[in-house]
Amino acid sequence: MATQLALARETPTTAVGRKDMFKAFAASLTGTALEFYDFAVYSAAAAIVFPIIFFPAQDPMTGTLLAFSTYAVGYISRPVGGIIFGRLGDEIGRKKVLVITLMLIGVATFLIGLLPTYGSIGIIAPIVLVLLRFAQGVGVGGEWGGAVLLSSEFGDPNRRGFWASAAQIGPPAGNLMANGALAVLTLSLSEQAFLDYGWRIAFLISALLVAFGLWIRLKLEDTPVFKALEARGEKPNAPIREVLLTQRRPLAAAILSRIGPDVLYALCTVFTLTYGIQKLGFDRGQVLTAVMIGSALQLFSMPLAGAVSDRINRRLVYGVAAIGASVWAYVFFIVLEGKSPVVLIIGTVMGLLFHSFMYGPQAAFVVEQFTPRLRSTGSSLAYTFAGIIGGALAPFMFTLLMGAFNSWLPVAAYLSAACLLTLVGLALGRNSNVAEDEEYLQATAATEEAAVR
Repeated sequence: MATQLALARETPTTAVGRKDMFKAFAASLTGTALEFYDFAVYSAAAAIVFPIIFFPAQDPMTGTLLAFSTYAVGYISRPVGGIIFGRLGDEIGRKKVLVITLMLIGVATFLIGLLPTYGSIGIIAPIVLVLLRFAQGVGVGGEWGGAVLLSSEFGDPNRRGFWASAAQIGPPAGNLMANGALAVLTLSLSEQAFLDYGWRIAFLISALLVAFGLWIRLKLEDTPVFKALEARGEKPNAPIREVLLTQRRPLAAAILSRIGPDVLYALCTVFTLTYGIQKLGFDRGQVLTAVMIGSALQLFSMPLAGAVSDRINRRLVYGVAAIGASVWAYVFFIVLEGKSPVVLIIGTVMGLLFHSFMYGPQAAFVVEQFTPRLRSTGSSLAYTFAGIIGGALAPFMFTLLMGAFNSWLPVAAYLSAACLLTLVGLALGRNSNVAEDEEYLQATAATEEAAVR
C-alpha cells in the first residue's frame, strides 16, 4: 500500500486541468448549497413557524413534536433518493443525476411556499406538507453522493479531503442563506405578517437559486473516473446488490461515521432554536444570529478541516473532533444557563467548529471506503441510511428527552452516544488508496490525448 501511494504521488495526472477542478468544486458547492438552502429553510420553519400554522395545538410542545416529525420525514425519505439516484450515478453518470435531484428539491420547496395553512384547508395542509417534505428528502438523498463524487473525482486524489469538502460546505452555506433570509424577514415584518406570508418568501425565492445551480451544472462534463469506467465497460449492472454483498464492512463504517456529525448538526442548528427560544427566553433573532455566525465560519473551517485531513491521518482528525464534540455538549448547556447572548454565540460556534472537523473530512472518508465503480451507490446508501439513524431522529429525540426529564443532561448524553458510534465507524474504515483513482485518471488522459492526435 505504501509503495502504491508513493508511486501515485510521483506520477502526474493530466486528465483534469486546474480550471476543470475549480469548475467542479464550484458546481458541487453551489448546487449542494442551493439544495441545503431549501432543506434548511424547512428545518428552521419547522422549529419556529410550522407548529403554529400547520400543527396548531394547545400544548406548544405537541406542536413542536409534530413539526419535527415532518422534519424527520425528510430524512426517512433520503434512502429512497439514495437507492434510486445512487444506483443511477454508477450507471448513467454523476452529472445527469445531479441535474435531476436539483430540480426535484427545487420544485418541492417552491410548492411549500404556495401551500395553504391548516386554518385554510384543514388536515389536507399538513398532509401535502409531509408529501412535499418527502420529495425534498428524496432529492437530497440523491444529491450528496453525486456532488461529492463530482468534486472529488475531478480533483487531485492526493488532496481528496480538500476537494471533496466542496459538497460539505453546501450545508452551512445553505443554512446561512436560509437563516439569513428568515432573520431578515423576522426583523422587517411584524409577528403576524411573518406568520401570514413572510415565511413563504424564503421558500419561493428558491426558484431563482435552483435556476442558477442548474446553469452551473449543465456546463460541466461527467467526471474523468466515470468516463474511464464507461470506456472500459466496467460500470456495474446491479450496483445495490453488489454493494450489499461485497461492501458490507465499508458500508457499515461509512454509515456509523456519519451519525455523530448529523446529531451534532441537528443540535446546533435545529434544537438550539427551540431550546433557546422556548426554554431560555432568547429572542428568535438572537438564536438565528448565533447559528448564522457559526455557519459563516464553517465556510472556511470545512475546507480547512478537509485540507488538514490530507496531511494528517483522516480518521485521526475525524476521531479527535468526535471526542471534542462529546465533551463540548455538556459544557455548552452548563454555560448556556446564564442566558448570555454572547455565550450562546460562542457555544454555537464551537459546536459547529467540532462539526466542521468531522464533516469536512467526512466526504473523502466515505468515498474512500468504496471502489470507484461502486462509489455512487455505496456513498449514497451510507449517507441516506445514516441520516435516518442520526439526523432524522435527533431533533425529535432532543425535544422528547427534554420534555420527559426537563433536563439537558439526556440530550448531551444522546450526542455522546452518537459520537461513540462514529468512533466505531472510523475504527472499521480504511485509509485512502490513491492508486485506485490514479489508474482511471491516467486512462482517461491517455484516451483524450489519443483523440486529439
